[in-house]
Amino acid sequence: MQAFHVYYRNTQGTLMRILTAVSRRAVELTYVHAQAESNDQTCKVTLLLEVNAKQVGQLRRDWYAIVDVTDVRIGSAESISDHAADWPGATPHPPSPASRPTDETIRAARA
Repeated sequence: MQAFHVYYRNTQGTLMRILTAVSRRAVELTYVHAQAESNDQTCKVTLLLEVNAKQVGQLRRDWYAIVDVTDVRIGSAESISDHAADWPGATPHPPSPASRPTDETIRAARA
């Protein structure tokens, strides 16, 4: 697991382009945290991803190709785990139980 810190100018669509580069490769987003930096226009998104060396190179290339991305840094996953524990929404959700459809829901689906 690797932590990526992507710094970018806060313009319309930049964060979505950063996240799209990840989803295009079908990489699971384990952790995502976007925050504004000290000045108004600079932001940072932190991503925790399970990627191989080839995917790291591809992601860095894609991110640097985005005009408003200013810097990409790679860190350790341990630094993210400390911050994620403080956020209650970061705990994994249990899987929802599968329920069998009732006759009523089957009839409604057929209608």
